[in-house]
Amino acid sequence: MHVLTEKSKIVWVYVLTALFLAANFYLILEKNFYWLFLLPVVLVILYYYIVSLDKIVLFITFLTPLAVNIQLFDMGLAVSLPTEPLMFGVLLVFLAKVLFEHQYDKHVATHPVSYVIYLGLFWMFLTSFTSELPVVSIKHFISRLWFVVPFYFVTALMFRDLKNIHRFNWLYMISLTGIIFYTLSVHARFGFDEETGHWVMSPFYNDHTAYGAAIAIFFPFIVAYIFYPNESMWKRMAAVFLFVVYTVAIILSYSRAAWLSIFAAFGVFVLVMLKIKFRWIVITLAVLLGIFFSFQHQIIDRLEKNKQDSSANFVEHVRSITNISSDASNLERINRWQSALRLYRERPLFGWGPGSYQFVYAPFQRSKEKTIISTNLGDKGNAHSEYLGPLSEEGLPGMLLVFLLVGYIIYTGLMVYKRGNREVKFISMAATLGIITYYAHGFLNNFLDTDKLSVPVWGFTAIIVSLDVYYIRNKERKQVAETKE
Repeated sequence: MHVLTEKSKIVWVYVLTALFLAANFYLILEKNFYWLFLLPVVLVILYYYIVSLDKIVLFITFLTPLAVNIQLFDMGLAVSLPTEPLMFGVLLVFLAKVLFEHQYDKHVATHPVSYVIYLGLFWMFLTSFTSELPVVSIKHFISRLWFVVPFYFVTALMFRDLKNIHRFNWLYMISLTGIIFYTLSVHARFGFDEETGHWVMSPFYNDHTAYGAAIAIFFPFIVAYIFYPNESMWKRMAAVFLFVVYTVAIILSYSRAAWLSIFAAFGVFVLVMLKIKFRWIVITLAVLLGIFFSFQHQIIDRLEKNKQDSSANFVEHVRSITNISSDASNLERINRWQSALRLYRERPLFGWGPGSYQFVYAPFQRSKEKTIISTNLGDKGNAHSEYLGPLSEEGLPGMLLVFLLVGYIIYTGLMVYKRGNREVKFISMAATLGIITYYAHGFLNNFLDTDKLSVPVWGFTAIIVSLDVYYIRNKERKQVAETKE
């Protein structure tokens, strides 16, 4: 077999480079075509898809805050570039490896959280065929797969190495910090006005609620890194810097849901520090819900007396959270929720199909519930709830599976915190609190159909499961094996 000498390799490099440049110059000058310059980047990415899928996942993580949503009207869909095509590539490579190599860690595959995810995906798949709009629902199901597979099933294996958990967090946080500085610079031109604060983060985030949710979900990790054991001084200082930047950003996002989600996470943290048992937390929440439904008319009458609208004043903006008499944003949420409940009553078991809400809810609006930001076409987004959305689209089983998933993720995170070593405690608590910020936020908005929030939500879920599998259960399995010996 002929083996190329070092000199021959160098000659071939120069020849191929010259041909590549010549082809590029010809296409640019004669055909006005510039895309061939991306060929080396594409080849490098393809190489890593084959030899190191974890690096592709981390690369996507960094790109996610920078991605821009593009409407492909001819195809009837929208895509976030460049992240979603890259995620789809990870999905295909992962499925090919599992099918042909039959290798995936059974401890992750059979984890209770994984089983709930399987059930959720199966029900979404099934209701796609009973959907009012099957094509829309199948697209929605496939997009959910390219979020879940790379950032749960792939990262769960990656996070066996704690360094990858830190890389995942820092890559997203650094990229998001760039978006925060961009947003603050644009916002400053308008005097940090409350109304302009709703859109200054575009085109990177659709509006201030998604932007606020992304900041809030990483807040617990930023605080954790300030006090993280055996951390270098420069990383602690970087975490302090990010804490200041993220605090300013979350305030100027004017996202009341994001503020509430951070308070909810802090409340859970206090309960954990006071060593309140998980069952008492669940019982307390059940009692509070019972009180609400028992006295809902009196509570609503009280809330309707609040006339405080959204405001640039922080205190007034907080007060406007409970204004359901004149605040357009709050009233529009109620309009969407009522529409979702009516959709559910029409089709309680299978719903109207995944991803279909925004296309079918218009006739279910009531004129007395519409606001100045409502639309007769019903074409301005989803149900504004991570729970009522699935209820209307996938019926009662869809919503119950969401509650089951959220409950089991939080339960697993708290159990890992209780049984882990000091380092594992820090990571599991931060990931669990991050998940709580999102699903608390989920009562008022839903973003799991976007890459911006799906990446951290499924990533944090994978962190919790990976810690449970490799640092808790694996340790217990070893102890049992040693006892038997």
